[in-house]
This record gives sequence, structure tokens and C-alpha cells, in this order.
Amino acid sequence: MICLRDCDSNMVSESGRLAKAATQTSKTIREEVTIIMDKTHALRYRIAPLEMSPSEFRKAGYRLVDQVAELLCSLPERPVAPNESLAALRALLGSRSLPELGQDASSLLDEAADLLFDHSVFNGHPRFMGFITSSAAPIGALGDLLAAAVNANVGASLLAPMATQIESQVVRWIAELIGYPPDCGGLLVSGGNMANCICFLAARKAKADWDVRTVGMYMETSRRLRIYTSLETHTWVQKAADMYGLGTESIRWIPVDQALRMDTSALRAQIQADRTEGDLPFLVVGTAGTVSTGAVDPLPELAAICREYGLWFHVDGAYGALAAMLLDRGDVEVPVDLRGIREADSVAVDPHKWLYAPLEAGCALVRESGLLRDAFSYHPTYYNFDQEDTTASINYYEYGPQNSRGFRALKVWLALRQAGREGYEGMISDDIQLAQELYRVVETQLELQAFTQDLSITTFRYVPPDLLPGSQEIESYLNALNAELLTQLQKRGEAFLSNAVIGETFVLRACIVNFRTSLEDIEALPGIVIRIGREVDAAIRPGKQKDPERNIR
Repeated sequence: MICLRDCDSNMVSESGRLAKAATQTSKTIREEVTIIMDKTHALRYRIAPLEMSPSEFRKAGYRLVDQVAELLCSLPERPVAPNESLAALRALLGSRSLPELGQDASSLLDEAADLLFDHSVFNGHPRFMGFITSSAAPIGALGDLLAAAVNANVGASLLAPMATQIESQVVRWIAELIGYPPDCGGLLVSGGNMANCICFLAARKAKADWDVRTVGMYMETSRRLRIYTSLETHTWVQKAADMYGLGTESIRWIPVDQALRMDTSALRAQIQADRTEGDLPFLVVGTAGTVSTGAVDPLPELAAICREYGLWFHVDGAYGALAAMLLDRGDVEVPVDLRGIREADSVAVDPHKWLYAPLEAGCALVRESGLLRDAFSYHPTYYNFDQEDTTASINYYEYGPQNSRGFRALKVWLALRQAGREGYEGMISDDIQLAQELYRVVETQLELQAFTQDLSITTFRYVPPDLLPGSQEIESYLNALNAELLTQLQKRGEAFLSNAVIGETFVLRACIVNFRTSLEDIEALPGIVIRIGREVDAAIRPGKQKDPERNIR
């Protein structure tokens, strides 16, 4: 039997439940609508966590510029390099995971400045003379800030109209400085390795007698491509042969003469032997300023051999090509073989070496610009860049491996205009004369032995006065002594050199591409080396070599 009272009660209860549910639903809908409206408002007036207001940017930027200015002013009083372990450096950063929440931009810039100013090797220090890393022009640092703010993608003229024209002008000016045809093709890249590699690929495409871009390196009918370069050539050539499918065994390492320049008789003999074997010689690499000693290969003679055999002539002038601007000056002598640069099919030049640009800035030059496009250009359907006269426009993605490209040329362009040709000639001339003076001073020191002097590189070693070089035992010890001397010199931060190995001899190497280095720094260096050399010798010399009656010089 059904109770009506119970039914009424149940109906009332259900009605209340439905009303409550409706109220909750309405509230949920209102909350969701509010959230959606808030999100819409937030997207309409979006403020990203990386954004800075104009006032915030000015405040942080002015402070950072002041800090950088103080750094540049204080460089001579700072150690060239910090004497810190990797463990200590890692401890400064800690091992924490990426924070979930961000931090204030100004405080982060302060922290980064402190980390870099107190724990860096300063290649802008007057007594940095290691490797081939120049002091960076301050206007280049400001240029990098400007370039980063505009953030031009210099892969296509449509995306970077003015930046593309500035880069084109920089390429032309660099060509003019080294005596190369100013109507050549070229582009700015990261450095010497990449500049050389781009020229390498242009040569491979131009000289391979099959469609190497389509079918790759080796077919049944293809011949082995051969590269010719001296034993003193930079390691980029191995990387290029490896990366681009030839293999390092395709390189013919040509011996050098007593001046560490390529032996052209040996080159000619090797080319003829390879042709007889059925190989395809295609590329000769001459160096304008070797890494170890600054030697310049006999470039005009190499150019003549390449013309005779139909080979591509490339000059690795990453370091020394810019010294060619001094060929007609009378105040400093540079190798006349630098005139051979103008005969090359391609040249690599590094503005971040002797144009004193901040890293990174390399430049690849190719006599016929169409050969760069032949080696790199593709036209995918998603690129619609040829909206104007294609004969006049420059799209740099067609000239090299990068499609997205930063505005490297601006810092170079600004410095070239600030100093002018005359200013650069003076700075490079000063660097060379300082290196020559270092060689002269080293020759006057009983405990130093001078080895080579080319361009702005001088090599020498420390020899204790009671040791007579020559025997295998003594030479082995002197190599170990100078290697440890170099390590201690770099750690102590009084000066910074690197090394070279000439024959089997480990030597100290000073390379001056530094507009802050002065005669005072050159005159101080021998005393620093001798003092550290004596300390190291006293600490590591084997007992049997400490007999003062033996090996007296």
C-alpha cells in the first residue's frame, strides 16, 4: 500500500535537491564565465613574464652599461684568468633544478655580471696573448645589443631589409681590405671553421664531375676527391673532410720548408701522382698566417699550380689575410706572398680576429657569387622571398647552411666605420711591431730561446742557464718544463700565452691581436716567464740533471 504522505515528502525532497543542484550549476556557470572573461581580458592585455617596461629596461640597461664600462676600465688591474677549479665554478651555480617561479630581471643581471666579471678569462686584457682571440671593440658590444633588440633574421631580405644591405656592404669592405674583388660573393658566419667549410663545399660542388648534391659522394663511376694542404693547416680541414663525406684520408698533407711554408715541389709531385692513380685532385688550401707560427704559404705559386691543374685555390686567411692591407705601407714589413690572396677562388677571414669584433664573426668570400648559390640554394614552397627583382635581392639562406641567421654584420660595420681603413692599418701594424719587439727582447735574455717570428706571432721557450739543449734527454725535459711553465703562467693570471709545437719542440707562443697591448706589456712578459720558469724548474727537474757540472751552456 502506497502512503500519499510519504509520496508528498519524497516529492518535496526531490524538488529541493533539484533546486539546490540548479543553484550550484548556476554558480558554476557564473564562475566559469568569469574565468573565461578574465582569461579573455588577460589575453587582450597580455603581459608576459619576460616583458620589461620601458622604465625597467632603462634602469637595468643603464646599470649594466655602467658595470661594463667599469670592467673595461679595470681590466689592466685584474688577473687575465681566474685560478679556479671546475668544481668551484660549478658550486657557484649550484645543482638545483630550474626554479618554478621567475626572478627580477635587474637582480639577475647583477648576478650574471658578478659571475662573469669575477670568473672569466679576459681576452681583452692587455696581457692576453694566447691563441688568436682579439680584444673586442666596445662599439661592437653596443652593436650586439642593438642587433639583439631589433632581432633581424638575416636569412632573407624580406625579413631583414636593412640588415641584409649592411651585411652586403661589410662583405664588400672586407674584400677591399685584403685586395680581393669587391664584387665577390660572401656572407658572415660564426668563425673561421665555418667560413672555411662553406668555401670547401663551394669547391666540392664546382669541381666534382658528377652531381654530388643529388647522389652524394661516391658512385661506381666517381673518382676519389683529393685535398692538398700543409702540415701546418688548422684542423678545420679535417672537420670538413669528415662532415662532408670525403673522409680524412682524402687529405694529402704536404710537407713544409724550414720557414714552415708549404713545399710547392712536394705539392706538384703529389698532384701528379694522384692523377696517375685515377683520383680527382680538386682543392688546394693555402694558409695566410698559420695558427702555430703565423707563417704565410707561397700563395702566388700555389695559385699558379691550381691554374695549371684546374684546381680550386682556397686561402685560409682567418688570421692573417687582413695583414694584406699593409702591403703598400712602409712602416712595417709583411710577407709579399699575401698578394696571392687576390688570385684565390675563395678566402676565409675572421673579423673577430684582426678586425677586433666581439665573438662570433667569420666571413666566407667566393670569387663568383653564383657558385655559393650552386652549393647551398634550395627553394621550398614555404619560402616566398623573391618578391622583387631576383637579380638584385640577396637572400643569405642561399649562400650558406643557415636559414635563420643573426645580425653578425652590425658590430663589424660599426667598428669599420669608427676606425676607418687608416685606423685598422695602424692597429694591425702596432700588433706586428710589438710581436717583433718581443722577439728582439727574448733574444737578449740568457734564459729564453727565440724560435720564430711571423706576422704578430712570436714563439720562444724557457731554458735554464745550466742546461745545454740538443740531447734527447734534455729536449724531453725542456718540453715538460715549458708545458708546466705555461700551465702555471695561465693559472696565475699575470699574462696569458698559448703554445706551439715546432718539429718536436714545445714552445711558448705569444699572438698579439689586441689593441690594448702596449710596449710596457711586452717588456714585462720576459721577466714574468723567467721568474715562473725558475720556480717550475726548481720544483720538477730530475735530480740527475741538477748537477751543475753537466750540460752547461
